[in-house]
Amino acid sequence: MKHLPMSLLVAAALAMPALAQAQYMWLDEKGMKQLSDQPPPPSVPQNRILKQPRQAAAAAANAAAAQAAAPADAPPAPAPADKAAADKKAPPSIAERNADFNKRRAEAAAAEQKSQQEAKHNADTAENCALARSFSHSLDSGRPISAYDDKGQRYFLSDEQRAQRAKRNAEILSKCPK
Repeated sequence: MKHLPMSLLVAAALAMPALAQAQYMWLDEKGMKQLSDQPPPPSVPQNRILKQPRQAAAAAANAAAAQAAAPADAPPAPAPADKAAADKKAPPSIAERNADFNKRRAEAAAAEQKSQQEAKHNADTAENCALARSFSHSLDSGRPISAYDDKGQRYFLSDEQRAQRAKRNAEILSKCPK
């Protein structure tokens, strides 16, 4: 009974290397070395796989031998490792995840800029409409309205000028929200 915990510890220590050997190592399309416990994507050719578990290596060798022995006009049989890799979608690489993140960040920045522009436009429109309403009240009051000419001299609007300004102001107010 005394040796049972020690024997379990030794058995666990001996089982660890068997679990650690199920590793794949391959070169991706950019030449970067990739390490994973999942097989490489089917797009990776067999000559770019640097390391794989013994069972997968034997299966790949058997598949290569079967393809070599098959007649030239027969369609190639899919390798078991390739079939398993095709069934499982490979997780995105760090470069793909980084590109997705940068794309989302750029879209968020563009959306933020667009919303800021819309907010500024709405504020400008509200201010212009408030000024037009104020000018409309001034025109309706009947008080004399003054303006300045090109030389900087002040003059009062005639009835015709007042009517023209009232018409233009009404057009501006028609575009304003109520």
